Amino acid sequence: MLFLKLIGESFGFAFSALRENRTRTLLSLLGVTIGILIIIGVFSAVDTLRANLESSVEKLGSKTIYVMKWPWDGGPDFPWWQYVNRPEPDLRDYEALKERMTTAEAVSFSIDIGNRTVQYFNNNVSGVTVTATSHELYDIRNLEIQDGRYFTEIESSRGSTVAVIGATIAEGLFPNADPIGKEVSVLGRRITVIGIFKKEGEGMIFDVSMDNVVMIPLNLGRNLVNIRRYSPAIMVSARPAIALEETESELRGVMRSIHRLSPQQQDDFSLNKTTVITAQLDSMFKVINLAGGFIGIFSILVGGFGIANIMFVSVKERTHIIGIQKSLGAKNYFILSQFLIEAIALCVIGGFMGLSIVYLLAFLVKLVFGLGIVVNLGMVMLTVLLSTLIGLVAGIVPAAMAARLNPVEAIRSK
Repeated sequence: MLFLKLIGESFGFAFSALRENRTRTLLSLLGVTIGILIIIGVFSAVDTLRANLESSVEKLGSKTIYVMKWPWDGGPDFPWWQYVNRPEPDLRDYEALKERMTTAEAVSFSIDIGNRTVQYFNNNVSGVTVTATSHELYDIRNLEIQDGRYFTEIESSRGSTVAVIGATIAEGLFPNADPIGKEVSVLGRRITVIGIFKKEGEGMIFDVSMDNVVMIPLNLGRNLVNIRRYSPAIMVSARPAIALEETESELRGVMRSIHRLSPQQQDDFSLNKTTVITAQLDSMFKVINLAGGFIGIFSILVGGFGIANIMFVSVKERTHIIGIQKSLGAKNYFILSQFLIEAIALCVIGGFMGLSIVYLLAFLVKLVFGLGIVVNLGMVMLTVLLSTLIGLVAGIVPAAMAARLNPVEAIRSK
């Protein structure tokens, strides 16, 4: 009980000293606050970037394999000459895969016709991507329809002049009207709008957002353009109970059989998965996190040096009081605890101030720009712990000096 009472008195002395020197306390807090703000701000920005990138990748499908001419794992030493003479996936491949794949949930064929203009009377939207796809894409991509519907399998096979448009296109062409049932002009044809995709926002990697897309049946697209010119892709999604590797192994075997490749011949197609992208993201973010960690550590160290400097000044100013306390029987740990608590309190308060600013900025960014900032709770806890540790380290030397003062010399110092 006596120990707890002495610790309570130490808290009282520490906070009394903080109140009496408000300007100095404020300046000390600013140093720690800025350090905490920088370290959490840097890691929150990195986490937000990563979350947005992974969200964009997730839209491609974590259990989907893309059969394409070109692989996704490019780089500065990319051997493009090995792939340039490969054939593009075609409808024969698509039909054969639908018939022969046993581990696939769905198989779809798509082409993207970029940089087109969609018009409705005097309104037009440019830079639109027209996606001509088979009906199965709806199940593979889990497309969300806000209004209307997706085209049916019969409409897909007939090549009906129908389309599902993105939210941005709908806003641009029909600011004050319901788009469903209206006819828009695209690729030189008048096409009826039967559905509107739910607004997704822009993706940060690959152009996978449906906001600026006009989706039409594949057989309609075949009548309007030469599909071989637009880098066709076959998408194969694995069954829920089947491992992606098993589906990939079967897909490779079936594709080699379709293309009549001998065992000695290399694949003349690429099987792309989102794991290729996520592996590249992991490598990139290791470097970014390392750089962010160095920035944060140096920022915190600057705040810690500021606290240590202030504590040395505080010991100097209160030497006479320390002498009186020790002459009245105060133990060394009592003197030590006063200054340690004061240093830790400065860092913890500064840490919470930094956290408050981060959350305020995150709220403002969400409110103004609609961008959700990821603030990692684990990083918040680590930062609070780091603040306490810095306060302990920054205050230990000045506190130890104060505890070892000779009471007679300390009293005379005034």
